[in-house]
Amino acid sequence: MSVTGSMYAGISGITAQSQAMSVIGNNLANSNTLGFKSAVVRFEDVFYSTVSTANGLGQVGHGVAVSSIYNDFSQGSYESSSEATDVAIGGNGFFMVDNPNTGQRYYTRAGDFQFDQDGYLVDAHGYLVQGWFVDNDSASSEVQTKGAITDLRLTSYQSPPSATSYVSMYLNLDKNSEDESTDAANPFFAMFNQWDGTDEEPLGDSTYSFQNTITVYDEAGSPHELTVYFDPVQDDAVASGAGGNQVWEYVVTCNPSDDGRTIDGQSLSTTSSAGLLMTGTMTFNASGQMLGMTAFTLKSTAAGDLKDLSNWTPADFSEDGYPVFTANFSGSDDADGTDQNAALNVEIDFGIRNKDTTGTGWNTAITDASALGTSYANLFTMNNQEIVSDSVSAYDGSSTALDQSQDGYAMGFLQSISTDRDGVITGTYSNGQVIDLFVLALADFTNEQGLVLDGGNLYLEGSESGDPTTGRANTARFGSISPNTLEQSNVDVSTEMVRLITTQRGYQANSKVITTADTLLQEAINLKR
Repeated sequence: MSVTGSMYAGISGITAQSQAMSVIGNNLANSNTLGFKSAVVRFEDVFYSTVSTANGLGQVGHGVAVSSIYNDFSQGSYESSSEATDVAIGGNGFFMVDNPNTGQRYYTRAGDFQFDQDGYLVDAHGYLVQGWFVDNDSASSEVQTKGAITDLRLTSYQSPPSATSYVSMYLNLDKNSEDESTDAANPFFAMFNQWDGTDEEPLGDSTYSFQNTITVYDEAGSPHELTVYFDPVQDDAVASGAGGNQVWEYVVTCNPSDDGRTIDGQSLSTTSSAGLLMTGTMTFNASGQMLGMTAFTLKSTAAGDLKDLSNWTPADFSEDGYPVFTANFSGSDDADGTDQNAALNVEIDFGIRNKDTTGTGWNTAITDASALGTSYANLFTMNNQEIVSDSVSAYDGSSTALDQSQDGYAMGFLQSISTDRDGVITGTYSNGQVIDLFVLALADFTNEQGLVLDGGNLYLEGSESGDPTTGRANTARFGSISPNTLEQSNVDVSTEMVRLITTQRGYQANSKVITTADTLLQEAINLKR
């Protein structure tokens, strides 16, 4: 091999070290770039020439070349963020973003996302983040998605209202309360008979022992007050047959002016029964624990005096086995709840339900409230009743409301956004609703080294990367999502500085080869003198 050949070997070394220096410089320049993955240069020797030696044949190399530049896809460090849409991936996977102008899909580890003025979730370039919409109509307890992967966009900043369909109350009724309303002929409906929906005060303060009010919502999200009145039944005829048990009567009511029910074209709002939604009894044992209840509602075929007990029939049951009453705040033409678009069929939970709702659901031949009479024995039961909880009791203590709940709500406005470890983006609204909106989609590749770097923290699918596999965070081989977090560059500055030194020395050494070869050539030229 000639001296000139050694000079070219030195040149190849300088060229290779220069390329390595460029990679190191790029790494250091991006030491604070979001989601950046550092690279490392690998060298290889180039072809060899065979030469004759005293011991036979030998080989002389002709320098060095860059064999590959590998990206290090190891996890970068996390930086906390105050933005709810700043997210980082812990483990495998890339976020997917689409250029809205070209449709080109990119992959990135930089999760600095935000919603733009049109409601799209975008990255720093305005590219559209990809994922799924959540199927909130699914009965599954797990978050379900619907449709294909698409652009994530907030199309509404409101939560629509929802009408009340369930009411529960947790109460204690003082067992020592006095019977405020009495009726020898109908002791179980004495308080009911006192109600006058045409009066400014439908039920006077001296006609009941306890009352509890809860706010419910109609289908438009308008609030209405629902009040339940309670009074013990201490009639002698009832007490003598009760065997030490306690009986209380109750009525479920609304403001008469809010009662939009009609019977055969007649508005209930102008009648004495306006606001009366349900009536019945509760039976407790001597220890104050509930034994059973009855419930009556106004039948749809009621005629004449609507306060007549013959117009009140045993209540229907919901699918869950709770008695149901009908409220109508929008003026529908029915009173029994058959018009689902206007009437509100509300199940009421007093801690007791029916596990068998076949037929009427009640274990009785009594068809209306007038047949209950004065006998304790006529207080019928459910087909297969179950005491779910002691939410209503009659212990020796003051009458008080311990808790209450209902499932309706008014319209709400979006107040905040949050993201969980599964990549589910959730909205919190002013009406207290927390609604799952989107699920971030992740992609992964068989060969990450085959991805094409495109700048801007973006990668393109390459011919050597394989097709992307898409899925949700925390499933299969995909990592988890860290909310309010950004993934930093994984460049190790100390390692890069060591590489910088070794690359510099390599460059200097190869430069020395050239200068030394130049000296040798000069000596050869000087032989002519």
